[in-house]
Amino acid sequence: MSADSARTAIRVVLVDDEPMVLAHLRTVLSSAGDIEVVGVAQDGAEAIEAAVRFRPDVMLMDLRMPEVDGLTAIEKIAAMPAAPALVALTTFDTDAHVMKALSAGASGFLLKTTPPEDLIGLVRVAAEGHTVMSREATRRVVAASAGRHQRVQQARTRLDELTEREIDLLVCLGEGMSNAAIAARLHLSEATVKSYVSRMLTKLGCANRTQAGLLAHEAGLTG
Repeated sequence: MSADSARTAIRVVLVDDEPMVLAHLRTVLSSAGDIEVVGVAQDGAEAIEAAVRFRPDVMLMDLRMPEVDGLTAIEKIAAMPAAPALVALTTFDTDAHVMKALSAGASGFLLKTTPPEDLIGLVRVAAEGHTVMSREATRRVVAASAGRHQRVQQARTRLDELTEREIDLLVCLGEGMSNAAIAARLHLSEATVKSYVSRMLTKLGCANRTQAGLLAHEAGLTG
């Protein structure tokens, strides 16, 4: 990598207790010219140390690890000044942990089996400060939620106070769209979109865009 590209590269730290997973993720991400894997960690304690040492833009964090787990690490790292974007790595048997990760400060989640091309794109999206939700992971998380019918009804009830325009925005968040993409679709300025999203999150009682996006899926607004 040239000195010029290194300065603009997205700095990534990978966190997983499985060496094979780390090797796979490193290989995939290192193939992109604008992404640099600056460090790896194999448990939550190492992840916290790596966040301080490497000052990454993005951290991909496994949730289940020995000693200090990913949920604890996410919570501590999210509280740091200029915290990196924290993206939870999940498998089909850890879906229940995703909601806890979002509450702890993760800005999104993706499956460890995400195709290489999608993984690279999602890391870029996370680095730009946007929500990261792979469609397959979102479907599984919503489908695995306890009391599916009840959750659908509760989700739809929470939308009652939203305006039609805010519903349109919520659909966009459910699709993981950036403010720029939302602005283009709805013919609004990015500043207006940002204002709408902030007000909508307050109305819904959602801590971040990812939680609002999940709510859109739970309410059946997105496929």
